[in-house]
Amino acid sequence: MAGVTKRILAAIEGGLGFLAASLLAGLLALVLVAVVLRYLFHFGIVGGEELAIWMHVALIAVGAPLALKGPLAMRLDVFVRSLRGCGRSAAAIGADAFSVVAALVLLFGGTEIMTMLGGISPALGLPEWIRFGFLGAGGLLVLIVLFLNRLIQGHGFSVLLSFGIGTAVYAAVPLLPIETSLPASLFLALVAGLGLLLAAPLPHAFLAAAYVAIAFGGSLPEPAIVSTAVTGMSKFLLLAIPFFLLAGGLLTASGAAGRLVRLAETLVGHRRAGLAQTTLLTSVLFSGASGSSVANAAFGASTFFPELVRNGYAPERAGALIAATSVLDNVIPPSIAFLLLAAATNLSVGPLLVGGFFAGGLMALCLAAAIHLTSAEAATRAPATARERRQAAILAMPALGLGVIVVAGIRFGIVTTTEAAAVAAAYTLMLAVVAKRGTVPLYATFRQAATETAAIGLLIGTAGPFAFLLAVDDIAGLVSQVVNTLGGGAFAVLLLSNVVLLAAGLVLDIGAAILLLGPILLPVAISAGLDPIQFGVIVVVNLMIHGLTPPLGILVFVVGGVTRVPASALFRAVVPYLAALLISLLILISFVLLF
Repeated sequence: MAGVTKRILAAIEGGLGFLAASLLAGLLALVLVAVVLRYLFHFGIVGGEELAIWMHVALIAVGAPLALKGPLAMRLDVFVRSLRGCGRSAAAIGADAFSVVAALVLLFGGTEIMTMLGGISPALGLPEWIRFGFLGAGGLLVLIVLFLNRLIQGHGFSVLLSFGIGTAVYAAVPLLPIETSLPASLFLALVAGLGLLLAAPLPHAFLAAAYVAIAFGGSLPEPAIVSTAVTGMSKFLLLAIPFFLLAGGLLTASGAAGRLVRLAETLVGHRRAGLAQTTLLTSVLFSGASGSSVANAAFGASTFFPELVRNGYAPERAGALIAATSVLDNVIPPSIAFLLLAAATNLSVGPLLVGGFFAGGLMALCLAAAIHLTSAEAATRAPATARERRQAAILAMPALGLGVIVVAGIRFGIVTTTEAAAVAAAYTLMLAVVAKRGTVPLYATFRQAATETAAIGLLIGTAGPFAFLLAVDDIAGLVSQVVNTLGGGAFAVLLLSNVVLLAAGLVLDIGAAILLLGPILLPVAISAGLDPIQFGVIVVVNLMIHGLTPPLGILVFVVGGVTRVPASALFRAVVPYLAALLISLLILISFVLLF
């Protein structure tokens, strides 16, 4: 029986993976064709942008079940790991119950919208309900994949119990209205917090919390929750995320990332702590291509970790260094974090990316100083010759050119952000094809990028209802009142905002924190006379540092997963680098206040 279940699950996941990779490939082709037609023939594809948005929503729905496992699930499992026996089993049942509630909301909320919604898309000539039906189908797929996964793991009774609890909660919420004078957003936060403690996937915790808030007077009924989620992920700008993820993966698959390592080695490998400095400089160079700190952490853990250990670095210190340098990827452009902030706040992407160059450079300098001061590794190799550096630079030029293409294209208005990301993906695909790396790695790269896209896209969508309910209860007004009690000036805003961000980053995924807090804090900053772009850069830098802080620390967990070094040891070893990044944040804040 277990063998049959495994084969069924493998077939479902294989089919979903192929469909997700195909949708991503189709999206890339559609956007690239639109770019070519616009620039060479001065006309576009009728309905092309809307079709791309619909395909993106479909990709998120198809990939959502694939993101149930691993770091893509965005589970805060620190509390659960401290439990033993029955306590851990109970937490796992509770976490799965959250997933069941979220999936049922998607399934039945999407179905209800499909029966209610009329009209035809004028651009595509298709019924409008189809786009909302994608998430309904995604909810059903999540239930199926979750159930089969737990059966294979031998948790048959537990999965039946979690499905029973989740179904009971789902059925009870509309039947048990609870009268209270407290704001619904308070219960929203408490339920989401419970989901986080139980290690439920973060998007599922958000969605279930928004649904349970209905019982406490929440103003979003079930169909509106799904509608808000679909609206949140239906932005053309967000298509840049899968393309940047794909570009980073293809850069590694093509071997071009390895040439960046060689260039960094010729530039700084001869200095004190030369290997550690090479790791840092490679992260800076790789940042200009991938836009994903998680991708850089995985790449650095597999590339540099063995060499660092072989050269005398303690495993935990080597892993901590890799995690710390990976922070730069979501600050130095192209940056997925800045794309999320722009989507949440309507800030211009181009100026944010320029600010990211300055901030990323400052953070890199602070990390370089920390490496120099804390390393016992002496200079052991001769400096590279001018000829060796020149050859390394020439070989690395294709990878280096990627960042220039993206940032220059966006900053000077040659292409939109999404088009620039598509061009970057096509460019790295060409590099991979020329490198003759074969079709299997390319397919795996497309599948991985599609799965990561689904995880991020679902988070963006489920943060929408959460953020809406926070706005209804005027949380931004409450923050503004607190700022006024502190004096109401720029210093008070920066102080309070950074305290809030530092606290939120301890328990929230970076993307979720940007999506939830960006729209709340930015109006307050603008009212205090702060430059919105500078403030946006500070928000991203502050939250990216939390890739290294317990208990969530996603970059630490990614490195730990690849290297098998315990996360607890990595968290202790990362302290000097964390201090360096906090110093860079203080310098940025001082710059904003003084200039």
